[in-house]
Amino acid sequence: MATATSPLFSLSSLSASLPSPARTTPASLSLRGLSPRARLSASYAAFPIGGFGAWSATPASSGRWRRRGLDVVCEATKTGKRPDSVKKRERQNERHRIRNHARKAEMRTRMKKVLKALEKLRKKADATPEDIVQIEKWISEAYKAIDKTVKVGAMHRNTGNHRKSMLARRKKAIEILRGWYVPNAEPAATT
Repeated sequence: MATATSPLFSLSSLSASLPSPARTTPASLSLRGLSPRARLSASYAAFPIGGFGAWSATPASSGRWRRRGLDVVCEATKTGKRPDSVKKRERQNERHRIRNHARKAEMRTRMKKVLKALEKLRKKADATPEDIVQIEKWISEAYKAIDKTVKVGAMHRNTGNHRKSMLARRKKAIEILRGWYVPNAEPAATT
């Protein structure tokens, strides 16, 4: 049998050293001293050949063993500890949650800035068409923030499009109210 320091074990050497599956179940095996790959191979070898989870070598796989049937149950579930992949995923989720929250907060701030400026322009008595130039710059910044939020996946693209459309509609409504924009009721005939 290969030594415990070698990184890989052959399937035949592991299955020869393990007790017969008829006498014991795979859950009773102690595989802690083995590498993860050897642990996986040993847990596969403990299943009865021809029964559930049988191994098969196909010519298409060029002599490699392929597992059919049940999936491997994580070794950590038996010990009660969570595997490292779960801990890593939790760390990533927390980082992404904080980052997404910051992006959404920036987007909301920019949208509020535009909406407040539009409301102020609507109430202003002596407003001129030049007043809307600064608001258009802020709308551009808001669009950029919305697109970034959608790009990283913190918000669905339809929600982003809805919010951009809302800003454009509000701006257009004020332009129509002030008489700076006259919507064409009939489209020009193209010949």
